[in-house]
This record gives sequence, C-alpha cells and structure tokens, in this order.
Amino acid sequence: MSAGQDSLDGLGHAIEHIAAGPGPLEDASEWLSSLALIAMILLIGTEAIVRNVFGGSLQITDEICGYLLVAVTFLSMSVSEAHGAFHRVELVQARLGRRARIVLQIVFDACALVASALVAWQVTRLAMNSWRAEDVAPTPLQTPLWLPQSVMGIGMALLCLALLRSMRTKARRLAQVAS
Repeated sequence: MSAGQDSLDGLGHAIEHIAAGPGPLEDASEWLSSLALIAMILLIGTEAIVRNVFGGSLQITDEICGYLLVAVTFLSMSVSEAHGAFHRVELVQARLGRRARIVLQIVFDACALVASALVAWQVTRLAMNSWRAEDVAPTPLQTPLWLPQSVMGIGMALLCLALLRSMRTKARRLAQVAS
C-alpha cells in the first residue's frame, strides 16, 4: 500500500500504512532485480533446452542462478521497504492509538536499521576479506567470492537508506498528528 492508505485489521480499526515510496535508488534496485530475474529465467530455459534437446548441460546454471538469486534477494529489500511491503505486527498496532502506532513503527524501523547496518558492515568486511585473499568458488567457473558478497553489502546498505527514508516519512506524519 502507498503512503497513507488504511486497511481494516479485522476488528474494524483502520491501520495506516506509512511508506516513503520508491526513490531513485529503489527504482535502480528494482530495475537490477528485474534484470537478474529475467537472466535467471533465460538461463534456466536454455539449460532445459540443452538438456532435453541436446542431452548436455551448460554446467553453470546452478551457480549463476544462485548468484542471481542472492542479487534479487538483497537488492529487492530496499524496494520492499520503500513500498511498505514488509509484514507488520498489526495485532499489537490495532490496539494502539494513531500516534502510538506511528511511534511504534519508528522504533521498529530504528531496530531494523541497527540490525541491517550490522549485517551490511559484516558482509562488507567479508567481501573485502575475500577480495584481499582472492577467494574463489570451488566450482568450474571459479567465481571470485567478493562479487556476490559485495552485492549483499550493497543491498543491505540500500535497505539502511530506505529505512532512514521511512523513518523520516513517519516522523513527519507523527508531527502532523501531534499538531
């Protein structure tokens, strides 16, 4: 739901879903995620044709699609946050007033921001260590492991930015409610 839309929680209470909406970074992430998904579909389709028609295999489909799945997962998190698509504990929110609901959402986003920042930091450290050590996947492609690991770090950093935008949007809504 977009910013300001209400839904009924089953008890007749309207719960406002506040989302910042996608910005240029989320649009770019969504576009890259879409490209990765299309590449997965094409690669899997090609693998199916090669196996069924020619009796062979590309031998890289599992590995490449795994990396693309990681990219889709991590790059799409900021998009989901910007659209307000993550699950919320509406059972609790339904019993709170509008102001308390917004405060609770800001507190939850702050906790998510701390956790996401820690994960971004650790994944970035992992990618940097893999790059320095020249770690590669133990597969025929020998993919440098820093490539998928850096996408994970970028995705988490983008989620942190999206959470900051959401918190700012919710703080503005809270100021409107308070006045």
